[in-house]
Amino acid sequence: MPQNLLAITIGNTRTKLGVFVEDNLVDSWAVPNTELSQGLAVPLAKAHEHLRETSDAVAVLASVNPTLTDVVLGHVAKITGLSVLRTERDVPIAIGRRLDREAIVGEDRLLNAAAAYDRLKQACIVVDAGTAMTIDLIDGDGTFHGGAIAPGAQTMLDAMHWRTAQLPEITFDKPLEPVGHNTVEAMRSAVFYGMRGMVRELTEQYAEVTGGFPMVVATGGDAPVLFEGFELIERLVPELTLLGIAVSLRRWREAVDGEE
Repeated sequence: MPQNLLAITIGNTRTKLGVFVEDNLVDSWAVPNTELSQGLAVPLAKAHEHLRETSDAVAVLASVNPTLTDVVLGHVAKITGLSVLRTERDVPIAIGRRLDREAIVGEDRLLNAAAAYDRLKQACIVVDAGTAMTIDLIDGDGTFHGGAIAPGAQTMLDAMHWRTAQLPEITFDKPLEPVGHNTVEAMRSAVFYGMRGMVRELTEQYAEVTGGFPMVVATGGDAPVLFEGFELIERLVPELTLLGIAVSLRRWREAVDGEE
């Protein structure tokens, strides 16, 4: 059955919201976490407009930022009136896992994997370039194996400024050319090409594990700057985490219906 859904994912830097009507993502927003108290009002009001004529709409929330979860839940209840389900607690994330017993994995990584495998149905690598950059492997059977976690682009630049006496505080952007002819461009060049190089090296290492080169999918706030035109990245999917919520809700409902 087509589903109507408000998907919400709270990250380290931003909270993203997406409205699915009859299984189609019809609208999405990103709100900086520093502006949640004011910034959620308009997206949630618009989400309510999209969903108020449906009788089966629900909200599903995923979070890697527990301190903000109650804030978002309060706004959702007040503005939309929707019942809210939580990923993993109420709705299992639809991806198999091969991890160490003690491993704790961010829900965003699992949701990205679920969405990527649901669409591709083959071994793939998901690169999420945000506050941190994760490079994760999903095998051909749809099993999440984990991967690598590195500082994100802005995090690297901030660390250079904070830990040195003379390197300036700058924002991340694509360098003008590989050879930086001033300090700012040198810093940007190192981060930009270093992160691309990390993805290339790990893709080659993961290919050894899978016996072939998996398709590489990228998401996250810095992905367009880092990977636009990068031949290794086959797809840029900005809303991958939200799509993972929709996939997981659908699979969970199918499993519940199958038990009845």
